[in-house]
Amino acid sequence: MIARALAPVFHHFLDRIDAGLAEGGIDAHLPDGTHRLLGGRQPGPLPVVTIHRWRALVRLATAGSVGWYEGWAAGDWSSPDAVPLFDLFMRNRVSLGRSARAGGWQRLALRGWHALRRNSRTGARRNIADHYDLGNDFYRAWLDAGLTYSSAMFAPGDTIEAAQARKLAAILDRTATAPGDTILEIGCGWGSFAECAAQQGRRVHGLTLSTEQRDAVLARIAGDGLDGVTVSLIDYRDVIGTYDAVASIEMVEAVGQRFWPAYLDTIARVLKPGGHAAIQYIAIADDVFDAYAASVDFIQRYIFPGGMLLSESRFRALAEARGLAWTDRVPLGQDYAETLRQWRDRFDAADRDGRLPARLDARFKALWRYYLMYCEGGFRGGGIDVAQVTLVKSP
Repeated sequence: MIARALAPVFHHFLDRIDAGLAEGGIDAHLPDGTHRLLGGRQPGPLPVVTIHRWRALVRLATAGSVGWYEGWAAGDWSSPDAVPLFDLFMRNRVSLGRSARAGGWQRLALRGWHALRRNSRTGARRNIADHYDLGNDFYRAWLDAGLTYSSAMFAPGDTIEAAQARKLAAILDRTATAPGDTILEIGCGWGSFAECAAQQGRRVHGLTLSTEQRDAVLARIAGDGLDGVTVSLIDYRDVIGTYDAVASIEMVEAVGQRFWPAYLDTIARVLKPGGHAAIQYIAIADDVFDAYAASVDFIQRYIFPGGMLLSESRFRALAEARGLAWTDRVPLGQDYAETLRQWRDRFDAADRDGRLPARLDARFKALWRYYLMYCEGGFRGGGIDVAQVTLVKSP
């Protein structure tokens, strides 16, 4: 009875979404038994979405992408394929305005929580542990054989292993180093780049705050018999010394806007004059950066506490102010969409085959499946991008 009485209110909210869909649309099936096409005036994705309870729209209106995930987890809405829906939201990010962003006390509560997860030295260790110390066995079940957890660089016919090897080779090329030269890797992951560079005669010092990753890198280099790699459990702000080059692959998203200057100060300080820093980074479009930075999204709340995508224009200005020239930018957004699709296929296969660690429950696995779909849709929609760039220090 109450739900029936409130139905016109929810249809009014759907009217706002309908008006904000400049591209594509939503084939919506609603709790009152009605069916609506939202948008559909211009070409674009057309996902099918079933709203099982009006509460899904309450969650979306009050908590944005955080609430939309929580509604999905609670069974308030479903879709046979959520990737086109996330693609649609991202394509229409400007025209939708605040229709899908947290508001009121929910926004304030999320911002307060996020502020407590800022990446101070202590906070950064905790935030990294929350994501990367889930267990090497977990990541090994669905990443490529080299355990590379960042966008690949595909050529036609590539396997994911070949595409990841292509990406690592491109980063090494950007360092403009020769055998015997030293490279500082800020955020070394499980050691795939360090291994690649060491096999080409470089000496690599990898930094991580994850004990699981540190242990994996040590085991990897011991197994390979490589003596040109060291790994330290140390914050990037505390590294000392001078290096011929720097590499950092999708680590800066874990820094947070407040600490972008410190990250770039470190690169400028440790690079020799004329040295190259090869950076792979994820950025969100400047047309929504301010709204994004003023809120907390699903990724920050549930996947990467303390994380933040870059504003490329702001980050570039900070780099150039430190004498780091911004050169040779190569976008890889659709490569990341394909990487995420393949990761999700591998994740699902690992789940079906019982290869995911038994300690991980169904809710955790559903959360990660949603995360992989959410990110894939974001890259397909073009509002987030990944790119490689070379920062060159003034001679």
